[in-house]
Amino acid sequence: MRLLRLSAKALQTPLWLPGSDYESLILEAVRPWLRDGDFIVLSQKALSVALGNIIDESEYKPSLMAKFLARFWMRIGWGYFLGYLCHLKPTTILRLRAYPLQEGSHHKEAILRHGGFLHALRHASEGGIDVVNLPYAYAALPLRNAQKIAEGLRDIILRETGKHATVIISDTDRTFHWRSLYFTTVRNPIKGIKPLGFFAYLIGASLKLKARPTPVAVAFAMEGPSLPLDGLLEICFLAERLRGHGAGRDVWEMAERLKARGLTKVTWDMLRRIPHYPIVLVRLRRARRKRG
Repeated sequence: MRLLRLSAKALQTPLWLPGSDYESLILEAVRPWLRDGDFIVLSQKALSVALGNIIDESEYKPSLMAKFLARFWMRIGWGYFLGYLCHLKPTTILRLRAYPLQEGSHHKEAILRHGGFLHALRHASEGGIDVVNLPYAYAALPLRNAQKIAEGLRDIILRETGKHATVIISDTDRTFHWRSLYFTTVRNPIKGIKPLGFFAYLIGASLKLKARPTPVAVAFAMEGPSLPLDGLLEICFLAERLRGHGAGRDVWEMAERLKARGLTKVTWDMLRRIPHYPIVLVRLRRARRKRG
């Protein structure tokens, strides 16, 4: 069995805001380090924010279903049953039992409209709609054209730097692995990963299956190495480890760290104080063979 030997470097940039020139930011960050054959792993959320692919959840009037999900499904269903089944941390379970009714109802309504009912059953990052490391009541939506964006960036990088690099756009939502089956909660993963939504998380987390971030787009270099699915997942996993969690793993942790007075009181200025690493450069070393 071939084992990947990878080296990687997380590249810090200013906070990406709606309208940020992400192409220039990426080029400026990778230019001093880039070599032929490198993999450039980009955060889907950072790209969504820069492209303005975000919503303000406070503008969504909660329906009866959204209120039910916030008051009963999250507080009781996840707080007393599913949280244990999926092996959530005790701190997370306690937070779910005190799930915020007002902000939570608005959030669930946004999920119902943009992700659908089954995704709204998740306890976090429902339908790939992410509120962590965003201010106020903003949420980032999944990219609709991730593959086209990845291919465009690959071509721009080649034209501006002369380097053949593979561009990967990665989502923090998990892909679970069991034998030859790969499945995820993400709605539009790359080929080879089955999108099973809520049930992917329920099955994978409850069984403690191997879980790694999900590539939603891969634009392989025109000249350079290509990798099988498992290799791409390993690259995304390494990139996430180096990138870290920014202001926090969830909205509670983010608000506490930034000393905000509420879950929707985080501001852009607060987030600017946190180091941001939306780009990770990964290099493939010579593979070695595992014995046995």
